[in-house]
Amino acid sequence: MSFYSILAVAHVALGVLALLTFWTAGMAKKGSPLHRGAGKVYLAAMAGLLLLAVPMALTILRVRGVVAGSFLLYLVVITTTSVWLAWRAIRDKRDWRRYTGPVYRGLAWANLGGGLGIAAVGLLLAQQMQLVIVSFSAIGLLTFVRMRRFARSAPDEPRWWLREHLRAMLGNGVATHIAFLAIGLPRLVPALANPVWVNVAWLAPLLLALVAGVLLQRKFLPVRTPAARAAALPAA
Repeated sequence: MSFYSILAVAHVALGVLALLTFWTAGMAKKGSPLHRGAGKVYLAAMAGLLLLAVPMALTILRVRGVVAGSFLLYLVVITTTSVWLAWRAIRDKRDWRRYTGPVYRGLAWANLGGGLGIAAVGLLLAQQMQLVIVSFSAIGLLTFVRMRRFARSAPDEPRWWLREHLRAMLGNGVATHIAFLAIGLPRLVPALANPVWVNVAWLAPLLLALVAGVLLQRKFLPVRTPAARAAALPAA
């Protein structure tokens, strides 16, 4: 078995663990021991996946070319961002300045560079999956805009950390389900290895995450009046 094959097997095993623990945490009562425990295992599995993904992407870059390899490296950037933000939003929920520190700002710029770079690759070099590649470039660009805007001034919403955590976990969910639908499932069901399914597998989780984001916002972070936000803030 080659080194790449070993990495791929480990990657699949961690992917299965990530998928299971994502839904375990998602279905558990928020803040419960099961939710927190499954979430920690999920983030650890995702961290392991990302570590393995770097040498795998570099190998693909060398063997299969610039388009496939650079796209996978870009996915590592945007997924690393969502994993980091999901973790630090909880750890730094009482310290916005620490949350938006050097790592946060560095990831923001990495998303900008990655988004611009992969957009150019998609438009100029890609002959397959051009729609997917160009569409996904918007994630990095929009993430940069949002992160830079959030880092400029302290939020007046005391539960800002929950908004950040939920948004990041939706991004993680997109990555987890794309890996299963676009990479894992076609290997189990070869009939799905066709262009139509490829586009569905890559874009459907993204669209569903947008809908889920609206629903979660309404459930856990309803719109509050300025007076209500001021009353919820700690006294000076």
